[in-house]
Amino acid sequence: MINSRPDPSVAVLALMSAAPYIRMYKNKVFVIKAGGEVFSDEISTRALIEQVAILHQVGIKTVLVHGGGPQLDSMQKTLGIETKFVNGRRVTDQKSIDVTSMVLNGLINTRILAICRELGIEAIGLSGVDAGLVRAHRRAPVPVAEGSAETIDYGFVGDIESVNAGVLEKLLENGLMPVVSPLSADSNGVLLNINADTVAAAIGGALSAEKLVLCTGAPGILENVDDPSTVVSYTDINGLKRLRDRGLLKDGMLPKATAIENAIRGGVRRVHVITYKSSDSLLAEIFTNEGTGTLVVADLKALSPAEQTAAQT
Repeated sequence: MINSRPDPSVAVLALMSAAPYIRMYKNKVFVIKAGGEVFSDEISTRALIEQVAILHQVGIKTVLVHGGGPQLDSMQKTLGIETKFVNGRRVTDQKSIDVTSMVLNGLINTRILAICRELGIEAIGLSGVDAGLVRAHRRAPVPVAEGSAETIDYGFVGDIESVNAGVLEKLLENGLMPVVSPLSADSNGVLLNINADTVAAAIGGALSAEKLVLCTGAPGILENVDDPSTVVSYTDINGLKRLRDRGLLKDGMLPKATAIENAIRGGVRRVHVITYKSSDSLLAEIFTNEGTGTLVVADLKALSPAEQTAAQT
């Protein structure tokens, strides 16, 4: 019987290709945001956390922010609580905020931490309530549409006032990886639900993160939401505005676009929108010039010619 060895050159080439990026990003801060759909099954959850683990283990200071929409919808349906959205944002009443706390801080955060423990990541679970990490106030009723006299009260939904970056910086400096639930509270201790993209963007800005990566079900920002092949390889804030004005950003992508703009204006250098459905998409986005999804910067002039060429291939 003859045993043949696998060709090691592929692995060696991959390591050599990734090495410049590892040197570039070591000790830099990345904020990774994953929606609750990522955690709907064990396979996709593990696939993402394994990639996040590699970032953490090569010296990138990683903060993971998670959502929990599908799990929250499922739990509310089980409990007979109606789920309501307006312009892609969830309306949260008194019953819903209790369920939100149970799902986000209990179910999802703990499951992520359990996988982190298995993979040898020293992760710490917390929410915006912990140590005043995210300070927020209850959102006032807002017009349903621009110029409309009709208003919508989002209930126990919060708008962020500030982020206590020192809480996360202390954890990162000690080699710990924060896993953050987007629940917060106001100055009176009233729990508030905040969009996870919004929390991730605010945290990214507070930490002056090198990158904010939004992991979604879509392959990136699409020019045609019904055609996955129309991924916008790269754009800037003005480009996002043009897409919004043309009505090409719909439903959940609307708050994402706002979060992206806020992140960049807040000090995040680059924002990436990728899919969790593609194998190793996070690593490919970080450690290759070609990437896999959409790259958003403040101004396209910030992109090097090589990056623009790669994004067009």
